[in-house]
Amino acid sequence: MSDTARLEQALGYHFGDRALLELALTHRSAGGRNNERLEFLGDSILNHVIAEALYLRFPKAREGQLSRMRASLVKGETLAAVSRELELGQYLQLGSGERKSGGNRRASILADTLEALIGAILLEAGVDQCRNCVNALFATRLNQLSEQDLRKDAKTRLQEYLQGRGKPLPAYELRDVTGEAHKQTFRVACTLELPAMTVEGTGNSRRKAEQMAAAAALEELASHER
Repeated sequence: MSDTARLEQALGYHFGDRALLELALTHRSAGGRNNERLEFLGDSILNHVIAEALYLRFPKAREGQLSRMRASLVKGETLAAVSRELELGQYLQLGSGERKSGGNRRASILADTLEALIGAILLEAGVDQCRNCVNALFATRLNQLSEQDLRKDAKTRLQEYLQGRGKPLPAYELRDVTGEAHKQTFRVACTLELPAMTVEGTGNSRRKAEQMAAAAALEELASHER
């Protein structure tokens, strides 16, 4: 295993149990014991710590807003980016086939290994130390979130999400209107091309139904990224 001093410095944590660190860096392709169980543990504590940080940082945010922010921070793409900042790829223990195919640069492997390292820190040092490490690793991204982001409506956020990834914009279709004239319920479908999905929203106006459909699309997209 490569000298891990720089990695531990970047993590803000020095492992006393070197075997535990090595296990956290060992992908299943290497054979034998690997980091999948630690990854499971790290995923759980990461979601908890980020949720706690957002809860404390945004006391006026609603549950749905907190969920969307958490999803953006713990999704594989973000974890892989943090891993690259740590130069984690050079420390991975991979099977020869996985290494030859560029596994040390693969986003999914980098993300999983980061979760395994977080799980290992939890095991060795406990919740408080693990929380400190996670908050430090995600400090820049947490600081980039703002109250302004929370105030954007669902249709705006969905449009920005899709535009930022070069994907087609959503299409909204009024499916039906029910109820008496003074108390109508509108049902609107929101259809995305990439990824292909159609979700619905209801409201007492077409505008509100479109907002609910956009919010449902954002929730679905967030669940795909977890």
